[in-house]
Amino acid sequence: MIIEEQIYRLIQIERTAQEHKWGIQNHPPLYWLGILMEEVGEVAKAVIEEKRSYNEVKEELVQVAAVSVAFIDSINRNQNY
Repeated sequence: MIIEEQIYRLIQIERTAQEHKWGIQNHPPLYWLGILMEEVGEVAKAVIEEKRSYNEVKEELVQVAAVSVAFIDSINRNQNY
């Protein structure tokens, strides 16, 4: 359970960094999908480039999770989609 809590904490830290950089984002779902797929592409690139470490792959996965949370937050704020 401690490891799971650490993962959630990393996601929260990344969300805070994203909001600090971009502000609160309210995009339509199709735009969010593009952002999310770009982040998934970064994971794929990190995995394919075997010279990259597992830590770098994990960092990219945390970004995917954080963008997913932002996407959900946006939907919750804008139920009229």
